Amino acid sequence: MKKWEYVTVPLLTHATKQILDNWGEDGYELVQVVPGPNPEQLVAYMKREKS
Repeated sequence: MKKWEYVTVPLLTHATKQILDNWGEDGYELVQVVPGPNPEQLVAYMKREKS
């Protein structure tokens, strides 16, 4: 059975791609994006398989 580790990442709307690309380089896959505490911020839920 696969085991996963998860992170929540704050996303700034003007730098979303760069932030997601950086986490993707570390092996994380985007699961979901939800609204953050203010209109200029989102929160990404990401996962990667545990080694």
